[in-house]
Amino acid sequence: MDFLNKKYKMVSSENFDEFMKAIGVGLITRKAANAVTPTVELKKEGDQYNLVTSSTFKTTEMKFKPGEEFDEDRADGAKVKSVCTFEGNVLKQVQKSPDGVEVSYVREFGPEELKATMTVKDVTCTRLYKVQ
Repeated sequence: MDFLNKKYKMVSSENFDEFMKAIGVGLITRKAANAVTPTVELKKEGDQYNLVTSSTFKTTEMKFKPGEEFDEDRADGAKVKSVCTFEGNVLKQVQKSPDGVEVSYVREFGPEELKATMTVKDVTCTRLYKVQ
């Protein structure tokens, strides 16, 4: 897990606005979220992980143990349940909201870049990050 504690800065984003619309994020929050270039860092603290996404707009932390369901506050304030698992250098997350909408996140950590693919219904968003 040589990708732990590396900071990845977003360099490109495709279809993010459509993705946010599909999960029910309002216009003002979407505008703010589209205007920033977040940094992602994955840390290990004991037997749990902490995925920190930070930007000038907002910083979120997602603390989890692989394979265990946990409560998560999504960046837009929605309360959801998630389960994360690792497959090598790939972090997979399935997130379910109270209304039954399921979102899939696949984060592929490489030595120099992170590729995040987010899918909800028939909408897929891809974001690419480079090591700072």
